[in-house]
Amino acid sequence: MSVAFTREEDLEATAADLADRPISPHPNLVTPQGLAMIEAELASARAAYTAAQVKGSIESDRTAMARATRDLRYWSARRASAQLVEPTEDEGAVRFGGSVSIEREDGRAQTWRIVGEDEADPAAGSVSHVSPLARAVVGKRVGAEVIVAGQSAEIVAVG
Repeated sequence: MSVAFTREEDLEATAADLADRPISPHPNLVTPQGLAMIEAELASARAAYTAAQVKGSIESDRTAMARATRDLRYWSARRASAQLVEPTEDEGAVRFGGSVSIEREDGRAQTWRIVGEDEADPAAGSVSHVSPLARAVVGKRVGAEVIVAGQSAEIVAVG
């Protein structure tokens, strides 16, 4: 057997052994938008799985099947453990699903929305409820001093 055939078989075996995506040990709190996102990802994973099966011989593209199977397991588990947290009336305190604006000592102002782990996107202004920032501000009110990334900050708005 040629070395080229051996390497290809090794790559296929590696592709079929993709490690599962890690599941967080924290409660899977989700906003309504987060639940919709999980359901969309689950539907996408199901479609990818079906496409990988239909595409012909599974042996011909083990990578696609392995990836689709892994994603299907992950999103199925996340959907099964999702705990929907409906929006509540603004009580004046930072809460899950709400937003918080802080002003740092250096004058920077930032606004964040506290969301579930799967929907968190810091670049878009949303952070996970288990992030250090969220843990520092949840339950606090406007005017409260908090420590964020080792620096003092003041909560200037809650929504």
